[in-house]
Amino acid sequence: MDLNKVMLIGNLTRDPEGRTTPSGQIVTSFGIATNLVWKDANGERQRRPEFHNVVAWRKLAEICNQYLKKGNKIYIEGRLQTREWQGQDGAKRQRTEIIADNMIMLDTKNSSSSPSSKPFSAPAQVNEETPEESPKEPQVTDEIRVEDIPF
Repeated sequence: MDLNKVMLIGNLTRDPEGRTTPSGQIVTSFGIATNLVWKDANGERQRRPEFHNVVAWRKLAEICNQYLKKGNKIYIEGRLQTREWQGQDGAKRQRTEIIADNMIMLDTKNSSSSPSSKPFSAPAQVNEETPEESPKEPQVTDEIRVEDIPF
């Protein structure tokens, strides 16, 4: 049995970048930062950020591109995928990304990070596991607070 599952709660490090592939597929990419926080031997709080590249496709890509802005706190669920290509200098390059299947906006209406952020009525959950189905509106769910997570 194999499992390739990623679940993150973090903040966007940049605005989403949406584009359309030559075949007409909509794709959006953005970055998320998560923080490892601990107290050192002196009792001082330490923080180490980790940066993640996220890619969303189809309807989830549209929603991410429309509603997410740099600084927003979100929950992302997906799988890891590593791409390889050859750079213009001939060197082999690779990048590991999270291919998003599900996204929940965790910011509330009143805590947008910038004045240009587009408002949204409630935290939304979007599930992209069945792309062949007809387009559906995002499902509204209860807000998840980091403090409520038991681990």
